[in-house]
This record gives sequence, structure tokens and C-alpha cells, in this order.
Amino acid sequence: MSSPPIHPNLQQRRESFARRAESLIERKYAISTDKSGELIITVQGDLTQQEKRAVFLTVHDLGCNHASFQDFVNSPCMTEIKERSCFIHVDVPGHADNSGALSDNFAFPSLQTLGEDLVTVLDYLHVKYVIGLGEGAGANVLARFGLKHPSRCLGLILINCTGSAATVLETFKTKFISWKGDEVGQGAEDFLLYHKFGHQLVGDNPDKEKIVQDFQSRLHSTLNSKNVKQYVKTFMTRKDLPLKNCKVDILLITGMLSPYSTVVEKLHKDTDKEKVTMMKIERAGDVLADAPAKVAQSILLFCKGQGLLTSVVMPGVDRQRAFSTSSGGSNGMSMEEYDKPNIRRLSITVNDQLPPIQSKK
Repeated sequence: MSSPPIHPNLQQRRESFARRAESLIERKYAISTDKSGELIITVQGDLTQQEKRAVFLTVHDLGCNHASFQDFVNSPCMTEIKERSCFIHVDVPGHADNSGALSDNFAFPSLQTLGEDLVTVLDYLHVKYVIGLGEGAGANVLARFGLKHPSRCLGLILINCTGSAATVLETFKTKFISWKGDEVGQGAEDFLLYHKFGHQLVGDNPDKEKIVQDFQSRLHSTLNSKNVKQYVKTFMTRKDLPLKNCKVDILLITGMLSPYSTVVEKLHKDTDKEKVTMMKIERAGDVLADAPAKVAQSILLFCKGQGLLTSVVMPGVDRQRAFSTSSGGSNGMSMEEYDKPNIRRLSITVNDQLPPIQSKK
């Protein structure tokens, strides 16, 4: 006798439990690159399920490491996305928790070199393609990755991304930042706080004191000050970013209170509007801390436009009704199958660049 059919609701609960278990998987890797030295990688989620998941590649900003994106991914507003995704968090050289000082003869890579070398991470982990998610200096790195390797990139979500080289005034000011040798002095800390939060220091966020204290604590106790200084120097010697030549879709995000809001506006102005969208969030400086729900919603909308995370329902929409409608009701697809990236739903330009996904038999 054949087994009785599994009730759809029970099947969905089992799939939900399995997704939640997979999203809790975390692994670390030390990956050697051609020109950027060793990168420490933290993977959230089960990469063996990547054909059914959205895979994000994250790169952090100055004065941070992978923990800034890991905290965001672990926030309640990201639960639905997290359970259907994998996140590959990159620590730039010397920025993993409690790293020792980089060797004096180590040449810290440029943002361009870092971006180009990220493909080594994908190859090592056997990942076909990713959505780039970066902030500040990390956004600049991922933009260069997308420019160099468009066939491995489904799209870019760039927070406070700078498109131009550092101005003469900007460079002049940072030369006088007090690092007290290799320690983060008050001037350096003030610069990093301004770079991260802007003049308003997280605006109306009621938790702003704790957010700033956590940032300062990690800066002084978790990160190696000498290595932080190297990343800052690399950011200050960055070259112009020719984003208008990018072949993948891009979402630019900035906060109205961010010190880089006007820079992001200028970057958007010089790009192809058919490929690049900009979102400005009111009353926010550090958008990941001040407006995580809005950022999560923007990520979801962007991914849906790329044919990813299609079973994740937008807030305010009944899940069962939305799934029945979007999946055609009785076509026999489970939510697991519906979440599988569908390359045919991607934009024409990206579609031409991508290798086909092989379905499991």
C-alpha cells in the first residue's frame, strides 16, 4: 500500500523547520587569495542547498568586521530572508576577531584588488553566483567585484557607496588623524564614528548610545588597530569607481543623515537608471542599525526582481494566499522548489552572463 499523502500544512511546517535548522549552520574558512593574502570567511547557512537559496556575499565597512552584517542578518526583520538564504561574510585582511597585526612587509590590497580577488572565495566554496551586499568601503569593494566578474554576480546592494576618489580635503584631514602609533587615538575614533554614523550619531534611534558603545568596544577590544589603520588608508587612496559600466542590477541605499548621502546621490546621477536604483531612508545615518526593517524590505524587493526569494511574502500579505497565487495554486511545487533561483526571471543583461542552474534529479 502506498503511504497516505502528507497534508500541505504539515509539509510546509516540516520545510520551515528544516530551513530554520539550515540557517543556524555556521562555518569559518581561511582562504588564500592571489594578491590579497588570507581572507577569513564566515558562512551562515548551508551552502550545499545553494540551488534552493539566495546566496549573499558581504563585505564590511571601516572600523568593523563581519559581525556588523552578521548582527543585521540575525535581526528579527531578516528571519524570513535568512531562512531561505546563505550569507558569505568576508573579513578583509587582518579584520577577523582578535587577529594579530599584519606583517610589516604585507602590502595591504587596494579596494580594486580586494574586489577582483573575491572570486577566489566563490571558487573555493563552489558557489556559482551571489548577490553582493556591502557597506561603505565594503560596498566599493563589491562594486569592483561586480564590474570584474559580472558572470558571478546576480546583483549588488550597496550601502553608502562612494563612486569618486578621495578629495584633496578628505585626504588632507585624514593625514592628521591621531593613531598614537598603531593604536586608535581619539581623532581616529572620531573619524570612524563620523564615517559610520554621521553628525547625528544614529539620529532618532532610541538605542543610539548602546550602538555607539558596541561599535567603540569592538573597535578597541576585538579589532587590531594597526590593521584597521591599513583599511582606512586603502579607502583614502581609492580610485574612481566606473559604476556606469556595470552589467548587473544595483540598489544604492543611503540614510538622509549619512555623511555620504550626497556622494551616493552623485554616484546615482552618473549611472544607467535602468540598472541602478537609489533608496534614501529618512532619519537614518547608519541604516543597518537605524532602519533594519526598511533595508530588509528593500533587499527582499530587489531579490524578487532578480527571481530570488519568490516565496517570501511582503509584510501585510497573507502567506498562504500569496503562495497559492504566485505558484499557480495546484502546480505541485513546494515552497522549497519555488524558492529555487529561476534564472529566466532575471534581467536580460544578467541572464546572458550566467551559466544555467542544473536542477537536481
